[in-house]
Amino acid sequence: MATLQLNGRILFLSADADKVERQLAGEDLSAEAAAPLRDDVSTDEITPISVLTRFDERLGQCPYVGFHVDGRRPLGRDAVRAGGFQVTVAGNRYGKGSSREHSPLAEHYAGIRLVIARSFERIYRQNADNLGLFTSTDFGLIERIRRGEAIDIDELVEGRDPLAAAILRSGGLLRYGQAHMRRVSINAPSDDAAPRTLVEKILARHALTTDVTNASIQAGSGIFVRADWRFIHEYYTGMAAHMLHATFGRPLALHDANSMLAFEDHLSYSHRSELHVQNGLLPDVRELSAAHRAFASDYGVRNHGYLNENASEVEEGSEGISHAMMAERYALPGQVVAGTDSHTPHSGALGCVAFGVGTTDMANAFVTGAVRMTVPESLRIELRGPVPAGVTAKDIVLHLLADPAIRSGAGVGKVFEFTGTAIAALSTDERTTLTNMTAELGGFTGIVAPDEETVRFLRERRGIEFVIEPWMHSDAHAQYAGRIEIDCAQLTPMLAAPGDPGNGVALAALGERPRIDIAYGGSCTAGKREDFDHYHAVLAWAAARGLRVPDHVRLYLQFGTQDVRDYCIARGYVEAFEQVGAILLQPACGACANCGPGSSTESAQVTISAINRNFPGRSGPGKVWLASPPTVAASALAGSVMSFAELRSRFAADAA
Repeated sequence: MATLQLNGRILFLSADADKVERQLAGEDLSAEAAAPLRDDVSTDEITPISVLTRFDERLGQCPYVGFHVDGRRPLGRDAVRAGGFQVTVAGNRYGKGSSREHSPLAEHYAGIRLVIARSFERIYRQNADNLGLFTSTDFGLIERIRRGEAIDIDELVEGRDPLAAAILRSGGLLRYGQAHMRRVSINAPSDDAAPRTLVEKILARHALTTDVTNASIQAGSGIFVRADWRFIHEYYTGMAAHMLHATFGRPLALHDANSMLAFEDHLSYSHRSELHVQNGLLPDVRELSAAHRAFASDYGVRNHGYLNENASEVEEGSEGISHAMMAERYALPGQVVAGTDSHTPHSGALGCVAFGVGTTDMANAFVTGAVRMTVPESLRIELRGPVPAGVTAKDIVLHLLADPAIRSGAGVGKVFEFTGTAIAALSTDERTTLTNMTAELGGFTGIVAPDEETVRFLRERRGIEFVIEPWMHSDAHAQYAGRIEIDCAQLTPMLAAPGDPGNGVALAALGERPRIDIAYGGSCTAGKREDFDHYHAVLAWAAARGLRVPDHVRLYLQFGTQDVRDYCIARGYVEAFEQVGAILLQPACGACANCGPGSSTESAQVTISAINRNFPGRSGPGKVWLASPPTVAASALAGSVMSFAELRSRFAADAA
């Protein structure tokens, strides 16, 4: 029987920085002595933005360099290897946030063979499986490992779905694929009359049968699906190519390159990012771009790149953020979309199953056409209307993120099916905010059943006359893991306090209003057409009254895609933006990923941002408050956190 022998040390990611530093100095703590453990350790902390330009063995220097506790970052470069650690132990929701496979790969290259936590985020754990890095929620293993006991592999994979277990026993997904994915067949839609959710119906039409797996869509089953679209962006392309060439040699035989897309959307403003410039990362950025472009060119993959990638001048801006462009140009109701970004669920607003995967998953999908997943359960989110004036989809999702059940992990790995009278009244752009931020909710994906609004969106944005098929809805008696009801009529503008998107607070309940230094409107979540309608409503009101952004504030507005930029130009929005002193930026992920203007550069700076996550260090060293587009614009004008309604009231009082 195969076993895992762990002779190295155990690293407890304690919520006490002194205890972490004692371990680095050579002291071995017991689980009791190391308590309490840090919860919510994000992938932004395991491998922060500053190390993501590496995509090979060099990542082994980097795990946990962004780990944040007691206002300190106790784990420096090579601390894990130097300390001889082989096991990491942490609390709840380990690996939340970005889908970056850099995190488990850095742990693996540093010598970590097992991560033990109370619970894991779905994408992190799947990425770990794919690399052959073991994960467990069994804290009883700790003392056994200390005694030098070898742990049976069968025990480590007990309770996991059969596919995850088979992948771990094979040493990772690519090795598994070599052995077991030579014969693959598409599943025929079933005539089973059992009531199903829309997601279950879509998966049933895309599930594959392989040598090891069947096409079961029972919740918890490990399956492969044939994706209608597979996309990757520049942070992952070089890593995927490195893995594939190392495993299969050159040239590769890709499966249906016409359904593959490549995006260069993160780093076009890196030359204006203090993080990248001060850390000497620009040569690495160019290496990432070169690897990305070479892969797309060598294998005929459609690439959406920089706006002027062939020009001699400095490159600024891209065609658009990958998942935003997927909704604008590619995804359709009933399809399956897989991408190497945790915000791939953005397109679920169109009624498709869109989900994020890691690099190894995508590398395997490139050569097999099959995407690995675990069939999720669904939560039904009933949004009752009407939605009050001044309240946006961002406020709704920040309210949901603050729900105690969601904060405790009730949504981890699940589908968030958004429905109700409030959904019917929301535009597709607003719906994408909800599905996009299922990443922050811990979910597998988000989805909205296609309706007349979906048909309108496809007609007006793409010129497609889409006909909704009779099956494209959830059945009346479909099974759900739970239901959450929100009376949107009772909502007011929301904020998320610095540190976590779940730190929700009603803006009106915030007593002391923080003074802000930076206001940022952009990203996939808040760089869409309707988001810019909101920015314009506030800023045009201000321009008409001679108001400007105060000198101590910088307001950045960054378009999500070229289409959004052209829309704003055509509508005449740019004049009002410039009148009030906003700084306009070409499309890119930008400050959301600490990759350009709008990121903080000092820990004392305070930002109010319309992006989707505010984990420590995510958008620079300062503190980030999350808010809706109108609240961001109003706060920029006020110089402190404020809603648009409050700004109007204050102006009227001052004028009187």
